[in-house]
Amino acid sequence: MDDRRILADHNGEHQLAQDTKELENELFILYVDSKFIQVKYRAVRFPNKSKVKGLTRRIKKSRKAISPILATLLLVVIAVAAIVVTYAWIMTYMNNAGRQAGVILYKANVSFYNQSIVIDVGNSGTSDTQLTTLYVGTSMTTLLNQTITPVPPVPLAAGKVARITIDYNWTKSETYYFKVLSSTGQTIDWPEQAPVA
Repeated sequence: MDDRRILADHNGEHQLAQDTKELENELFILYVDSKFIQVKYRAVRFPNKSKVKGLTRRIKKSRKAISPILATLLLVVIAVAAIVVTYAWIMTYMNNAGRQAGVILYKANVSFYNQSIVIDVGNSGTSDTQLTTLYVGTSMTTLLNQTITPVPPVPLAAGKVARITIDYNWTKSETYYFKVLSSTGQTIDWPEQAPVA
């Protein structure tokens, strides 16, 4: 885009000047109310297209900027790392979920006898496990580890029920809380009320 300046001639008419070099540091005479006035005019230059392109080229060639190849490589490395981390997390989750789905514990029966409690725990999953620990208490916050018979670990096959017995001085009509742990990490807990009579 060429620079253009408006000049006033002695008749007050306006003209367009195309070349700013001709305008720089020149004297112009204006005719105002029958008097001549000398005006020194300095042209203001704006960068033309070639100068703007040269400046853009210098910025692009600057060593401080990241080259497109390096930026692309960096993005590829970040994407691959994210995929690897996501894959590892999903595989770990799926393995744990599959292992836990193989063992599903449930309470089959609880019987209160004189100074003892008999507990039947079933496994409705597809994998075998072992019962390792039994907790009993009057609330979920006061559970105590109990000595069980037979001696743990008590085997519990898939689709089967295992029986464990504890010596426990229980009170009639009292609600007791039970928690059973297996060797594969599954737990089951539930409340059970002692018989009234």
